[in-house]
Amino acid sequence: MTCMDGPAQRKENLNLPAPAMTAAQRSNLSPMTARAYSAWRRRSLSLLAGQPFDLAREERLFLTQCAPQRGGWWLDAGTSTGFYAEVLARAGCRVLAADLSPAMLAEAARQHPHPGIDWAALNVEDSALPDASFDGVTVGATLNETHDPARFLRGVARVLRPGGQVWLMYLRRTGGPVQGVLAHPAAGGLTFPDPAWVARQLPGLHLAHGLTVGAVRFERHVKTTAGRHTAS
Repeated sequence: MTCMDGPAQRKENLNLPAPAMTAAQRSNLSPMTARAYSAWRRRSLSLLAGQPFDLAREERLFLTQCAPQRGGWWLDAGTSTGFYAEVLARAGCRVLAADLSPAMLAEAARQHPHPGIDWAALNVEDSALPDASFDGVTVGATLNETHDPARFLRGVARVLRPGGQVWLMYLRRTGGPVQGVLAHPAAGGLTFPDPAWVARQLPGLHLAHGLTVGAVRFERHVKTTAGRHTAS
């Protein structure tokens, strides 16, 4: 079985020639960063949202809005240490969990040894994944770190089947001085998009749900069967 049909791909590079990486992406290659990431992930949303927002609340929000179906075939794009991949696998989905960092993939596989998850070294900005191959795609904060966020989102839209859904969690643009510093290439090269810009980069999808909590933005986009892009 190939990755087109189900999660047979394990720890295999599905990229075309490697694209450039931001400083934040390069830092994720470190095993030390991978080991520390889960602790940061558990606290980060509360800090960034300005209110208590733990992983259990994030999981409930995702499951309520997306209601992933058992047996569905999902891509977790930029899985880091596998939070969304594990949530999907427990819901009975098959998951291809992709990341640029072998260290992150190794840590994710150690933390979440679920048989429904396949781990792949893959960059959605420039991958060989086939068109219209997934029922859903999750993106948890990877959008802020990717080298070319517009290309990344087009890649997400390309691999999604008609009627499929994309779940995004990202830090929206606030215009604050800290974001200005972190956007500098030497300080991370992060991107902080606004929701209207994100919607324009997802051709053929419409916004079905959006929630802003402090600097954190959650969105659910659905791919239309007619291939039109509409905004909500």
